[in-house]
Amino acid sequence: MTVDSRLADRRGLDPESLALLREALGEDLVDAREVTRDAYARDLSALGHLAFRRPDGLRPPDAVARPRDVAGVQAVLRLANERGFAVIPFGAGSGVCGGTIAVRGGVALDLKGLDRILEVDRRSLLVRVQAGVNGQLFEEALQREGLTAAHHPSSITCSTVGGWVAARGAGQLSTRYGKVEDMVVALEVVLPDGTLVATPPAPRAATGPDWNQLFTGSEGLLGVIVAATLRVHRLPPLRLFRSHEFPDLTSALEAVREGLQRGARPAAVRLYDPLDTLLVARSGDPRPVPAPDQGVDDDAPLAPWWPLSRVSPGALLRALAERVPDLRHGAERALLARPELLNRLTARIPGVGCLLVLTFEGHDPDLVGAEEAVFRRACEAHGGEDRGPRPAETWWNNRLAVSFKQSGVYAMGGFVDTMEVATSWTRLLELHDRVRAALAPHALVMAHFSHAYADGCSIYFTFAALQGDPDDARARHAAAWEAGLGAVVACGAAVSHHHGVGLLKGEALRASHGPLHDLLARVKGTLDPRGVMNPGKLGLP
Repeated sequence: MTVDSRLADRRGLDPESLALLREALGEDLVDAREVTRDAYARDLSALGHLAFRRPDGLRPPDAVARPRDVAGVQAVLRLANERGFAVIPFGAGSGVCGGTIAVRGGVALDLKGLDRILEVDRRSLLVRVQAGVNGQLFEEALQREGLTAAHHPSSITCSTVGGWVAARGAGQLSTRYGKVEDMVVALEVVLPDGTLVATPPAPRAATGPDWNQLFTGSEGLLGVIVAATLRVHRLPPLRLFRSHEFPDLTSALEAVREGLQRGARPAAVRLYDPLDTLLVARSGDPRPVPAPDQGVDDDAPLAPWWPLSRVSPGALLRALAERVPDLRHGAERALLARPELLNRLTARIPGVGCLLVLTFEGHDPDLVGAEEAVFRRACEAHGGEDRGPRPAETWWNNRLAVSFKQSGVYAMGGFVDTMEVATSWTRLLELHDRVRAALAPHALVMAHFSHAYADGCSIYFTFAALQGDPDDARARHAAAWEAGLGAVVACGAAVSHHHGVGLLKGEALRASHGPLHDLLARVKGTLDPRGVMNPGKLGLP
């Protein structure tokens, strides 16, 4: 079944069920106004943005329920199980895979009313927190206690703790602190029939299957996560920034692998491919984007769509023109509308290496310095030139800005999207080359390597194209994803490292899981025989 056909399913919440929902939860906690329903119709995925431009392409939920406590969540699920309407758990809507699109209508279950930090165990470094707590507010509250969750996704200001767990997310410091599944110690979950279950908060156990990991990453298919006990850390007082530039991608990746396998654990590892390096390393301290009333230069018609850095497309093309004499200013729009040509041009740029930025942090100056020294020696051994702290500091200071600069491309009729995949070090370059080649005919492609571990690494592809007609944009977007994920599956790599699956990657997940996907369907059928929980996600019907 295609994504479009799933979006077109028109079953939903009947009037009697809506009345019963209001009776169970309270009139003021159930909102069926059109403006509210439209606000909950999509997440931040390109899939949702493109579908939203078509009146027949995206169905909103039939109502939004906003419980203020766990009992309210239980009441909604009991009624859904009895009446058979769909429930879509909704944190802050910051996902990028269509995980909150209401393919069957039903009820969007807004969990932001569950917004309390319930317990802070400073001795054990554990925090019990409700699922609806905003990520930034959570981190700020911990830091006031001298603690940190050390989970810093780019969506931290507009995501929730429950969303992190449900999508198996990662923060930008995952190399040192792990992904969210490494942080979960215990969960409290409301099952589809309304039963509340809780796992014990033990640091390790040999008690059969790990129920925490069953619900972590389940994207609302198996129940509603209402609270989590997470490992936290003492707030580190020390942070070092270091940067190195390499002649090519192979040598840079070898340096990162060696540094990690020798035992050093930077907080953040971020390696840019040559095109990304051209923008980041040559741009210096990013200039602020002008306000609408300040006026702009001759790059203004193109700059709003550029999501990849704070460098405009004009700056990129001027840099290209210095190295590719055939390129002239008048070709800018045509090239952006024909990204396959721009991909070929960028491959011809000589003299551009790969920039690696690193951050190290901790409590003991000797230990932090030793880890930095291990990485410095690994970088020097593989031809890396020291670029000082400035590029890493620049990344750190602007690390949350990039994700909020993508709206212009949709206004112009195009799209911008990201594909984050992962594999072992042995297969990493093959994965990079095959996915990049698969995406290149469809969109301008950039890539960086982050979320690096001793046994492998994630690759984060960003790809964009301008397309004036909405149907053409949707077709190009779909073709890019089909080609890119096909290459990922062929390499035996993970089709998602931290964004989750949602609607967008369901078919690829089925291909990747093979017979295990049937097992997932049986687990879903056992816990949710009425099929009310977030239908259509993770490749399930």
